Amino acid sequence: MFTKACEYGIRAMIYITAASKEGAKMSIKDICREIGAPEHFTAKILQDLSRKGLVSSLKGPSGGFFMEQHQGNINLMEIVEAIDGNGLFTGCGLGLKQCSEVQPCPIHNQFKTIRDSLQKMLLETTVQQLTQNLEKGLVFLKKS
Repeated sequence: MFTKACEYGIRAMIYITAASKEGAKMSIKDICREIGAPEHFTAKILQDLSRKGLVSSLKGPSGGFFMEQHQGNINLMEIVEAIDGNGLFTGCGLGLKQCSEVQPCPIHNQFKTIRDSLQKMLLETTVQQLTQNLEKGLVFLKKS
């Protein structure tokens, strides 16, 4: 459903938020090891998210990625839009350009329902909420 970039971005943001609670700044190497993502690709994603103000970073030996307190309230929709844009929520499920309410594709109504539910979940779920479940050991970020 999401691009690989978006998947890695969300996982990285959750991990960084959890680590930042203890004041840590995480290196790209540590982040990628913990979320099972490629370093170079994930570094580009996090640099872009940093430029957009969704995560903070410092360069140098004691630098790394971290979340400031206000950034923990970021919802997943902000991350998805920053990485993938909003095409998932505006486009046709079959990729047809002319699909609309007036001229729907065969799956238009069903896809609209699913798309609306996904959008609602992403808007209502913050990175901080997901971090709490990670800290409790109820969820994981890395494929086994």
